[in-house]
Amino acid sequence: MRKKEMIAMLLAGGQGSRLGVLTASKAKPALAFGGKYKIIDFPMSNCINSGVDTVGVLTQYLPLELNRHIGIGIPWDLDRRNGGVTILAPHVKGDEGEWYSGTANAIFQNIDFIDNYNPDYVLILGGDHIYKMDYSKMLNFHKQSGADATIAVQEVSMDEATRLGIMNVDEQDKVYEFEEKPAQPKSNLASMGIYIFSWQELRKSLVADRDIHPDSDFGKHIIPMMLNENKKLFAYRFNDYWKDVGTIESYWMANMDLIQTVPDFNLYEDFWKIYTDSDHQPPIYTGLESDVNTSLLSEGCEVSGKVYNSIIGPGVIIEEGAVVQASIIMGRCVIGAGAFIDRCIIDDSCTIGENVKIGTGENVPNAAKPHVYDSGITVIGESTTIPPNVTIGKNCVLYGVTTPEDYANGELASGQDIIRRMEDE
Repeated sequence: MRKKEMIAMLLAGGQGSRLGVLTASKAKPALAFGGKYKIIDFPMSNCINSGVDTVGVLTQYLPLELNRHIGIGIPWDLDRRNGGVTILAPHVKGDEGEWYSGTANAIFQNIDFIDNYNPDYVLILGGDHIYKMDYSKMLNFHKQSGADATIAVQEVSMDEATRLGIMNVDEQDKVYEFEEKPAQPKSNLASMGIYIFSWQELRKSLVADRDIHPDSDFGKHIIPMMLNENKKLFAYRFNDYWKDVGTIESYWMANMDLIQTVPDFNLYEDFWKIYTDSDHQPPIYTGLESDVNTSLLSEGCEVSGKVYNSIIGPGVIIEEGAVVQASIIMGRCVIGAGAFIDRCIIDDSCTIGENVKIGTGENVPNAAKPHVYDSGITVIGESTTIPPNVTIGKNCVLYGVTTPEDYANGELASGQDIIRRMEDE
C-alpha cells in the first residue's frame, strides 16, 4: 500500500440503545436523517471533503443495512484502489477472535489495517454525529502544536458539562486534565469524540493498555494514560453546528433544525456537500388538495394530504385528507386517507391505516422505558402496520403487524406499547 499521511477510522458499531425501537433492526449510523440521508453520511462526506481518502468503517451491531449503504464507497468517491473505504468487522485472527469491547479496543484489533498504510496520523471518528467539519484544519492545528493527540471540543453550558467528558486546558489550549462527568466542572470544553493521534504514539498506547483494560476506551483509558505519561494533548475548538443524535428527542430536534427558515444546519451548501447512496426516484408529486409548509420532501413522494413542519423520506405516500405535522416519516411509508400524525417518528416501510390518529392525549412517559420515550414523541418501528380507525397517544411505541384486537376500544393510551416481533429493543 502507498503511504498515507492520515487515514480515518470511523467507529460505526454502536447499537444506540437510547433510540429504542428505531435501532431494533439497524445500527445507529444507518438510521435515516433529513429524509434522504443516513447519519453516517455526515462523517463520510466530511472525510472526502477534507481530502481524507482512506476510511476504515468499524461495524459490529446489526451491520447489514450499514454495509449495504456504504458498499464500495461510490457516492463519496471512496471506491479507490489505494485507500478508499473498507468495512472492518470483528474477525478471527489465528486462534483468537472477539467482539469490539471498547472504542480503543476496536482500533487495537485493526492495527494491521492501519500499519498497511503506515500513516503519520490517524483520525478517529464516531459514526453517529450530525455536523460539517474540515478535518484538514484540525490536522494543521495538530501539526503546528506538535501534539501527540488532538481532541476536538465544543463549548457547552456548565449544566451540560456535568454530563460530558470535559477537557481542562491552559492558555495555549494544551490539555492538562480530563474529567468524565465532573460534579463541579472547571471548564466547559466538552470532548466531541473526534481525535487526531500521531500514529506511533497511539500505537504504543493501544498495545500497552490492551494488557490492562480488555475494554479499552479512548475517554476512560487512552486519554488519561497519555496525560499521565506527559504526552502533549491539545484541544481543538469547533464552534459550528454539531449534534449527538443519541436520544429520541435529540434525533427529532436535529431533524427539525433542518426546516427552519434560516436553518442552523444547512444541507444546501455547494462547497460542502453531503453525499449519500440514493436510488434514482421519480419526482415529487403534490395533489390538487395537498398543502405543504415548512417541510423537507424527498424524491418519489406523493402528497395528496397536508404536511407541516415535517421531514418526509423517499417514496412516501400521504393520501387525501391525511395531516402530518411536526413528524419524521422515513422511506416507503403509506399514510392512509384521513390520518392525523403529530410529533411522531415513523421508520421505513410502515403502513398507517385510514383515519388513524397518532400523538393525542396527555404527555405520559412510556411505562416500560420512561428514560427512552419521555418527550411526547410516539415512535413506530420499521415495517409496522397500524389498522384503520385507531387512536394512539404520546410516548407510545409500536412495532410489527398490529391488528384491531390489539387496541382496546380502538385506542392505545399514552405511554403504552404494542410490540409484535422483537426480542429486545
